[in-house]
Amino acid sequence: MYKIKQFFKRIYNLYRWFSIIWKDQDWDDHYIWEILKFKLKNQAEYIRGKDRHVSAKRDAEIMMLCVRLINKIQNEYYRFEYQDYHDTEFKFIESESHPDMYELDIVEKSERFDEYFKKYPLIYRCVPDLNAPKSKIAFQIADNNHNRARKLLFNILEKNIEQWWD
Repeated sequence: MYKIKQFFKRIYNLYRWFSIIWKDQDWDDHYIWEILKFKLKNQAEYIRGKDRHVSAKRDAEIMMLCVRLINKIQNEYYRFEYQDYHDTEFKFIESESHPDMYELDIVEKSERFDEYFKKYPLIYRCVPDLNAPKSKIAFQIADNNHNRARKLLFNILEKNIEQWWD
């Protein structure tokens, strides 16, 4: 009876994973994140649903935190966040030196980078060159935040993954 039950469970797993594997490609990290995210979501639901150990609910919460971090890393949330603090206009204008070509004209209409810096004061203090243009400092903070999110995700996984079982 157990072998029959396992057979159908495995068939169900093939069905469940089919869309993830179907879309998988070997040329981009996006697909690695998709696989890890899918696995963590499934395991969190299972552990939360079975509730067989004292920290089951907490373990499921930590797994879902990892899923949220993966989403932010995958969508480069922190790398683009600083762009909400300035308004820039991009125009292509005809080149004076080459009539058949165009040049990119970047006009910064407004910026509120000081608000962004106040949001991350500790990281702002770690910027190597505070005399650089504000947009460059904001980009460095954004890149730093992205890298910190990725490191946090892997630190959480490293500390917890071997104890996430039912």
